[in-house]
Amino acid sequence: MAKTPIIHQVKTKLVTREGYNALKAEHDHLWFKKRPEVTRIVSWAASLGDRSENADYQFNKRLLRQIDSRIRYLRKRLDDLKIVDYAPEQEGKVFFGAWVEIEDEAGACLKFRIVGPDEIYGRKDYISIDAPMARALLKKQVDDSFVVQTPAGSKEWLVCQIYYPKAGAELAPDWTARSLDELDASELDDNDENPG
Repeated sequence: MAKTPIIHQVKTKLVTREGYNALKAEHDHLWFKKRPEVTRIVSWAASLGDRSENADYQFNKRLLRQIDSRIRYLRKRLDDLKIVDYAPEQEGKVFFGAWVEIEDEAGACLKFRIVGPDEIYGRKDYISIDAPMARALLKKQVDDSFVVQTPAGSKEWLVCQIYYPKAGAELAPDWTARSLDELDASELDDNDENPG
């Protein structure tokens, strides 16, 4: 019987400068603060004797392995990432790093920023460049319509506004729009699990 090859989705290696700085800050916090704290606790718990029934030792040893795994991932990923800064040539079209406001056929609006896949976790207003919605939006201009193909079918959207944060500003423009939580998940799904 032939083995089925394991196919891993390759994540885009792009990141905004803010996203890169956040990942670097996470790495530094884990390496310089969290790991030494947990290592001290593991050493203390190990000094108490029987490790097989020592809950402090077992819990913190597991936590230390998780921290080490995340540090290894971050080091490798930070080396692979390409920072994409704003360029004036982007104005007027949707590219990586843009805040975009779109409207569907029913008049409901959404706003979000297109970022790298490492930046979306913990943010409800960011989508990955690998998501079908982001891919369909690339190079579109205000008043362009576009269709997003999803497993649930196709849906038409209209580009209402495009905004690029300047000089490291991360804040979105003050647009009123519905939450990304209300969007069909298949339009945002990049089939990527949270790494680490």
